[in-house]
Amino acid sequence: MKKVRARLLLLLLVLLISIVCFLPSFPHLYLALPTWMKSIVPNKGIALGLDLQGGIHMVLEVDEDRAVEIAVDRSVVAIQDLLVEKKIPAESVKRTSPTRIVIQFQNADLKAQIQKLLDEFPTFTEVDSAGSGNTIAWELRETESKRIKDSAINQALETIRNRIDQFGVAEPLVQRQGLKQIVVQLPGVRDPKRAKDLIKETALLEFKMLDEDNQMKLDLPSRIPKDREAEVLKQAEAKLPEGSQVLFERAVERDTGREYRIPYLVKKRVMLTGDVLSDARVSIGQFNDPYVSITFDAKGGREFERITGENVKKRMAIVLDNTIYSAPVIQERISGGRAQITGTFSTQEANDLAIVLRAGALPAPLKIIQDLTVGPSLGKDSIEKGVRATLIAGAVVIGFMVVYYRLSGVIANFALVLNLICLMGALSALNATLTLPGIAGIVLTIGMGVDSNVLIFERIREELRAGKAVRLAVDGGYDKALLTIVDSHVTTLITGVALFLFGTGPIKGFAVTLCLGIAINLFTALVGTKVIFDIINQRHKVEQLSI
Repeated sequence: MKKVRARLLLLLLVLLISIVCFLPSFPHLYLALPTWMKSIVPNKGIALGLDLQGGIHMVLEVDEDRAVEIAVDRSVVAIQDLLVEKKIPAESVKRTSPTRIVIQFQNADLKAQIQKLLDEFPTFTEVDSAGSGNTIAWELRETESKRIKDSAINQALETIRNRIDQFGVAEPLVQRQGLKQIVVQLPGVRDPKRAKDLIKETALLEFKMLDEDNQMKLDLPSRIPKDREAEVLKQAEAKLPEGSQVLFERAVERDTGREYRIPYLVKKRVMLTGDVLSDARVSIGQFNDPYVSITFDAKGGREFERITGENVKKRMAIVLDNTIYSAPVIQERISGGRAQITGTFSTQEANDLAIVLRAGALPAPLKIIQDLTVGPSLGKDSIEKGVRATLIAGAVVIGFMVVYYRLSGVIANFALVLNLICLMGALSALNATLTLPGIAGIVLTIGMGVDSNVLIFERIREELRAGKAVRLAVDGGYDKALLTIVDSHVTTLITGVALFLFGTGPIKGFAVTLCLGIAINLFTALVGTKVIFDIINQRHKVEQLSI
């Protein structure tokens, strides 16, 4: 009797825990709970997947070749700085191909000194060039090129995750697919365009000096209408000084709200990049205009102070993805490692800018290979159909068990209901994501739960036909069916674990409900129904079992 009571208490405890864990899935019930109970109950319920609540599904591809070009461009800047530091006069340092840097100089005697610099750039190797003796060509090593490409994928993956976390999306899926693709799923997103822009934006922040000496010579207009940038670039192409480029600042007329562009002649050399930022936050100016306040790390702060000290009364352009946000005049040396990015943007745009700056720049541009937006109405329809399918399947199974196994079928149906309650409680406790394939897994669990009881009941029937008493027949039926049930569940569980480990989003959703359902079904079939049979046999002398 003590064993039966202990198993009954265990059954009731599991049922109570499942119901408590499932409460947060019903917000109205959860909010009505007293404060002390809310502190005990989990604050999150079952999360709905992309196919059930709508959202965005994107497949992105990283431009690996551009990542290599960006890395080589940074090496060009580093070589230029080193030549200045070593006081070695060189005519030019250029990237002539995605992986090659060519250094030109007038005096052939400088060749040995420049070749020594290669020791400080072990990722490059010197190659034979078809030019004169006043030219040295360096090529990026193949192993380093492969490392940069692989690193670009991993860095893009981490950057996108950081941006999405700050964007505030519940249960996002961000994972690598193949060699250079990234899958992004954002359930419940209400503003798809903003989310896509936030993910795609490279967010390469650069500080460059304006080429004010040649600005007037180029005769650039003071402002141009929106979408006229290509025309201005074409006109300025012939007169463009070497080492400079034309970039545009986006501006908005306060009275009419009309956008226009301000062209600037900017030196290509990057003085400082955004990888030295430690923080970026939105602040409000004296005219109630939002701006982004940025903070440099220790190294960036020192470098920014040096740059501003050397360029007092000159204009510095703050460039994000080749768009100028502001081009202020440096009034004095700026110490303290802080600066501001001002512009004609809204509070939301300033917030998005701060998010991408905090999360870091993407190592290379992204291309959208696949873009699907699932509406919430479609998700609602999927839920209704899934619930309807589950109810119909459950009703048919319950009816069959009652008709075929009578009272024993009613007991099996109790185990089936208990199985579903425990499964929903487990999903809530784990804060698992329920998808449409997950609902299919629940329906499959219903069938497997009944299947276990069918095996047990058939063994009990065999024992009863052999002339055994009801109590002995029940015990014998459970003992003989035990190994068969465990074997079938373990093999299915192995399949479910393999699906979870090697499958993608929807398949994982199916695997989660399948694995949990199998584990819970073992408990409800072998413990739940057995307890009820034992209680009936102990309280009543059953001479004939309705089975």
